[in-house]
Amino acid sequence: MAFRLAPRDDRFYSMFAGAAANLVTAAALLGDQLAAALDARPEIAARMHDVEHAADEATHEIFSTVNSTFVTPFDREDIYALAGRIDDVIDHMDAAADLIVLYRPVELPAELGQQVDVLVRAASLTSLAMQRLRTPQELADYWIEINRLENEADGVYRRLLATLFSGMYEPMEVMKLKDVVEELEAAADAFEQVAHAVQTIAAKEA
Repeated sequence: MAFRLAPRDDRFYSMFAGAAANLVTAAALLGDQLAAALDARPEIAARMHDVEHAADEATHEIFSTVNSTFVTPFDREDIYALAGRIDDVIDHMDAAADLIVLYRPVELPAELGQQVDVLVRAASLTSLAMQRLRTPQELADYWIEINRLENEADGVYRRLLATLFSGMYEPMEVMKLKDVVEELEAAADAFEQVAHAVQTIAAKEA
C-alpha cells in the first residue's frame, strides 16, 4: 500500500457505490422491457432514460470532486477511467432500450433474454464490488467472474447472430434486431472494461 502524508477524501467510495447501483436498475429495466408488451415498452425506455440521466449526474459529480480534491483515494486517472467506464455501460443499455422502442420489433429472439441475464449478473457483481472498493486487492474474484461472464456473453452473441441470419427473419428485421444485439454485446464488453479499471487500481495499491 502506497504511503500518503495527507488524509484521503473517502467520498469517492460512496459515489462509486451509488454510480454502480444505477447499473443494477438499468439491467433490471432491460429485462422488464423484453417481457413487456409492445405498447408498454416506451414507458420502460423512459424510465431507462431517467437512469441514464442519473448516471450522467453521478459521473459529473465524481469528475467535479476529483478536480476539487487535493488527495484522492487512488490515482486521478484511474478515478476518471472507472467512472467513465461505468457510464459507458449505462449508455449502451440505454441505447438498446431506445432501439427496441424505435424499431418496434414484434418478436424478440429468446437469446436476447440470455444476453440481458448476463448483464443482470454482471451489474450485481459490479455493484457489490464497488461497495468493497476500499480494498481493491481483495476483488480478484470479481474481475475473474466478470471476465467469465463476458466470455459467456460472446457465446450468446454468436448464437444470436446465427439465429438472425438463419432465414427466420425478414432482412429489414434482421438489421433492426442486430443493432439491439450489438448494443447489448457492447454493454457486456463495457462491464469487462470496468473490471479492468478496478484491477488496475488494485495493482497500484498492492
